[in-house]
Amino acid sequence: MSVKTIAAGSLLMAVFCPMALLCQQKADPKEVHPPPIASATQEFPVTMRQNVIAGKTPVGTKVEARLAIATLMAGKVIPEGAIFSGVVVESMARSAETPSRLSIRVDSVQWKKESAPVMAYLTSWYYPIRMPGNDDVSGEPPVGIHGDVGMQRGTGSRSGPTGAQPFPSGTQQGPDVPSAPTSNISDHRVEMKDVESERAGDGTLSISSSRINIKLDKSTTYVLATGQLAASK
Repeated sequence: MSVKTIAAGSLLMAVFCPMALLCQQKADPKEVHPPPIASATQEFPVTMRQNVIAGKTPVGTKVEARLAIATLMAGKVIPEGAIFSGVVVESMARSAETPSRLSIRVDSVQWKKESAPVMAYLTSWYYPIRMPGNDDVSGEPPVGIHGDVGMQRGTGSRSGPTGAQPFPSGTQQGPDVPSAPTSNISDHRVEMKDVESERAGDGTLSISSSRINIKLDKSTTYVLATGQLAASK
């Protein structure tokens, strides 16, 4: 074999081998890494079916909450009145050294003959009562009647994350989607006064307060969420 023939063969290998490797890399599905899909926070406006007091209601207590308005979840409408079942996972009374802490986790929701698993936690948000004469269009949030953990005033515009989310954020308009609520509660959620939320490493969401002892009543519409909501600025 001549020197020219050997040189030509080497040149062809140098050109086609990298191209073959490149094609093989593109065709290998293991090399394709699509970007992760971010999961959206799902909100559920609910009323508790029992009173809960941090430090007095023991950890492990079974709790239930009633859905205040039909809400769309994973393409399915959860009707108003559906019952969320869960448990108290943290309950600590306020002291001179430690804040009041409360964590409630719900694991399932049931309505009629249907049920669905859900992982949501009590947040530091709630929907205040719409007082008579309050058309809910002013810059100031409606007056609440929640007592010790009432609404936080001065949260700013209604279109931002500081207590201005439409009620509820988990619903949308469409033929298979529930209509807007007709009730005496505000159309926008606000944050409990002097209450903060904290996400632990295991995903548990707790609410705490160093100024009051947290109490939940059966007349207030609280917010359960699958993720932590935006905090007030």
